[in-house]
Amino acid sequence: MRRLPSLAVDIIIFFDNKLILIKRGREPFKNSFAIPGGFVEYGETVENAAIRESKEETGLDITKLTLLGVYSKPDRDPRGHTVSIVFHGIGSGTSKAGDDAKELGLFDLNQIPKNLAFDHNKIIRDFLIVYKGGQI
Repeated sequence: MRRLPSLAVDIIIFFDNKLILIKRGREPFKNSFAIPGGFVEYGETVENAAIRESKEETGLDITKLTLLGVYSKPDRDPRGHTVSIVFHGIGSGTSKAGDDAKELGLFDLNQIPKNLAFDHNKIIRDFLIVYKGGQI
């Protein structure tokens, strides 16, 4: 039997000119901050999954959804090989923690926690390299 990796999305969301992170309410990495995201459902595009996960976890609608990259290191998720397609966008609406998000945090880019869940510190570093000085 052939094993396949899981497919996920993560979304770097800016809201009120700050980066929004969720505090995870479930394992793995329970009580750690993370980029909002989750698994793609069967029959769903990755773009729609990013918009859905953003709404479920933060209550926000997303505009300017833009692809950042693909993260596929086999050990990036302790639950198994998970490939994440990472987007960034602008959040609008009323923010509120939902789904498996225990709480929301708004962070200036120079005050991001150092021990984010999964490989999310690397993802944010990559984002900052790509968009340093540019428009988000």
